[in-house]
Amino acid sequence: MGMGTSTFVIRWINFLTMLLAIAVVVFGVWMSTHHDNCRRSLTLPVIGIGAVIFFVSIIGFLGALKNSSILLWIYLILLCFISVGVLVFTVLAFIVTNNGSGHSIAGLRYKEYQLHDYSPWFVKQLNNTRNWKHLQSCLVKSDDCKNLYKKYKTLKQYKLAKLTPIEAGCCRPPSECGYPAVNASYYDMSFHPVSSNKDCKLYKNARDIKCYNCDSCKAGVAQYMKTEWRVVAVFNVALFVVLSMIYFVGCCARRNAATIRSKD
Repeated sequence: MGMGTSTFVIRWINFLTMLLAIAVVVFGVWMSTHHDNCRRSLTLPVIGIGAVIFFVSIIGFLGALKNSSILLWIYLILLCFISVGVLVFTVLAFIVTNNGSGHSIAGLRYKEYQLHDYSPWFVKQLNNTRNWKHLQSCLVKSDDCKNLYKKYKTLKQYKLAKLTPIEAGCCRPPSECGYPAVNASYYDMSFHPVSSNKDCKLYKNARDIKCYNCDSCKAGVAQYMKTEWRVVAVFNVALFVVLSMIYFVGCCARRNAATIRSKD
């Protein structure tokens, strides 16, 4: 790569990532003032990521602008740590999300999920009382279960629905309990459960109880998290490739800066 080209590319890449970092921080601040405690817990990580991107970008930008070999060395070291961190997280994400899948139930278009199918790490996090209480309060506040009767106005529509993992696990009792559905949000609890599954006794028709204490609900959340993590992992693969290319250009820019300094 030409002597001036790599420096020019690094300069503009980092200028753009600085603008991106500012946008991320502003978005994090906006989240902290416009969302409830469930989503507000994500604001610190978002602001932190934005701050790290800005810090690394400004070092790279100044290093390329001033042809400073020292600043570019620091930039490359930080970029290397970030790339390794992204790679490690991606590998772990694929390992953690490797287990777990739904079970097809006769007569239903959606699947049901069982907690023991998922990775021990997922199970441990979801069985942690503090973690689950926080998630449970968020689920109660969400519209997943509240809007079922609006989405499916008749029992026939409900039985033909493709429920999400959280709707299937948290808003209704497991099918093996044998409770007849009256509508999308109410089951006839006068029937004695035909299964020994503890979730059958935990389920209540009350809006703030439903099956939020059930293992089936935790399994639904695990499936949702698995899907989200897989998307992040795939994105991280692309991110790692981009970071590797930027690292290569940065190496060229540092070498060019060192050459210019030696000539001076």
